[in-house]
Amino acid sequence: MQVYTRIRNLREDHDLTQVKVGAAVNVTQRAYSYYESGQRMIPPNVLCALADFYNVSVDYLLGRTDKKETNR
Repeated sequence: MQVYTRIRNLREDHDLTQVKVGAAVNVTQRAYSYYESGQRMIPPNVLCALADFYNVSVDYLLGRTDKKETNR
């Protein structure tokens, strides 16, 4: 699924570790690693927190659009 690839690419593009992103969205590194690898579904609250953290839309993370910008 595209969401897992997108969150990994965003993290790598920002030169961040899984620990730093996990802390920013209030999950452990292990939980974040499971989300990024597709071993666990990303809960809606974490998905929204990731979108806010990277300043992208949830639709972008889900692969519903290729436009990163939010409508804020």
